[in-house]
Amino acid sequence: MLSLIHIDEFSSTPKYRQLANAIIEGIQKGKIKKGELLPSINEVSFEHYMARITVEKGYNYLKHQGIIDSIRGKGFFIKVDEVPRNLKIFLLFNKLSVHKKIIYDAFVQSIGDQGSIDFYIYNNDFNLLKRIIESRDRDYTHVVLIPHFLEGEEMAVDLINSLPKDKLILVDKLLPGVQGKFGAVYENFEKDIYQSLQEAKDRLVNYSSLRLIFPASSYYPKEIVQGFIHFCSDFAFDYQVVESLADINVEKGQAYITVMEDDLISLLDRIRVQGLRLGKDIGILSYNETPIKRLLFDGISTISTDFEALGRKAAELVLTNERNTYENPFVYIPRSSL
Repeated sequence: MLSLIHIDEFSSTPKYRQLANAIIEGIQKGKIKKGELLPSINEVSFEHYMARITVEKGYNYLKHQGIIDSIRGKGFFIKVDEVPRNLKIFLLFNKLSVHKKIIYDAFVQSIGDQGSIDFYIYNNDFNLLKRIIESRDRDYTHVVLIPHFLEGEEMAVDLINSLPKDKLILVDKLLPGVQGKFGAVYENFEKDIYQSLQEAKDRLVNYSSLRLIFPASSYYPKEIVQGFIHFCSDFAFDYQVVESLADINVEKGQAYITVMEDDLISLLDRIRVQGLRLGKDIGILSYNETPIKRLLFDGISTISTDFEALGRKAAELVLTNERNTYENPFVYIPRSSL
């Protein structure tokens, strides 16, 4: 039975859940039978280099699910003949951040006990994503992927096209070139920023020009820049797209749009040092709503997709096995920074 347990060091799924999932899969495949004793906590800990408390947590999770039981002096044993075949989800995020955690929490909560989730983070790196996908050793019912890359997007399209489309769900972004009938819930980046800036226009006209801080190395889609330029051209705003805050002077009368959290913090620091009044001398509109932005400097105005809705809808596509695409809601939240 020890050979049926596989712990993936690259996975972001907690090891105790990987242990539990391996045993559940062994029962489902008929390799583990009712009444069989499980390896002792010490045996699993030694064989798979896991802390005893982690193994114990995995066994207690299975016991709570009614799958195993224990007898003092003998150990843990399989309590059931079979475990219903549930969803096995291969969940791949490009990075960890506050808003990605909101997506993850909403997704996991919506899936509940109806499936097991193997969670990986590929750090916007195509080559790492490729290695993770090619090394998978489970037969997943669904592959749920947030496809953002610093480079290699064309190769990523080929890789994604090699996946079974009846199992594929793309989240947050649609990649041009991905073919077939698959599920998706996504942001329409160009349209979203254009419409949000329209909503904010009555405040933006109080500033002499708009500056979008968009680093060249950003994984954010270039459609954001296109939507920004389109808006400024249509409504006769003086504008500039800036790759780095270090290249410009922060000046009175400017309104800044940031997509990266580091740029937002740097900009706020420079405003504080220069003694400028936020929302009066300088305006800020930040991409992606997070709880802290409600509190920073009496509130930072944001334009943002609904991350919780994104996670819930992705889970719904898994649970219903639906293969349609949906635009996620996008909102402008006015606060005192603009």
